[in-house]
Amino acid sequence: MTAQLLTRRTYREPPGLPLVGDLVLPAPRVHEFCGSARRTLALMMARNIEGPVFWIVCHWQYDRLHADGVQRYMDPGRITFVTPKRLEDVLWCMEEVLRAGCVPLVVAELPDPPPLTPVRRLHLAAETGAEHKKCKPLGLLLTPGDGGAAGVETRWHLAPRHEDDHSRWLLQRRRARMAPPAAWALDWGKRGPELGVGV
Repeated sequence: MTAQLLTRRTYREPPGLPLVGDLVLPAPRVHEFCGSARRTLALMMARNIEGPVFWIVCHWQYDRLHADGVQRYMDPGRITFVTPKRLEDVLWCMEEVLRAGCVPLVVAELPDPPPLTPVRRLHLAAETGAEHKKCKPLGLLLTPGDGGAAGVETRWHLAPRHEDDHSRWLLQRRRARMAPPAAWALDWGKRGPELGVGV
């Protein structure tokens, strides 16, 4: 067993991109959003980031984003849709965009969680993109249900808890390398999404 040496250096959070409130996702890394409101969470993240967003989804997938629904969260003109014909090309497209380092956020919708090897390749591609460009790209894997992609930096679950005339969700951090599982109430306030007290 190795001993950890103490240091007087100030601890600094790794660089990241804002999610909601004071929650930040480390970049350049790949994260997983799951649950029935996973697309909503990805749009909330995109709202806090400047620049274009690449959204990758198979051309045969029928449930896609609609501009009228996106307007609540961000300008729909910022999204570039990439629609490969084969499912295996979704992760390949994501890897190439991350490696290019030309956009801060790359989203890929998947019908099932990917295995470990492709996720590792995505992490390496994001790191390569960050080395060559000014942008530190962040990748989001959107998976149904409870997710389960191996090797992701963090896993977040968002589920609706709407009331009569109020938009509300339950946000859960289900996996993170440097933080414990946690849950928050998430409300739509006057300025957009706001974190409530932990639940």
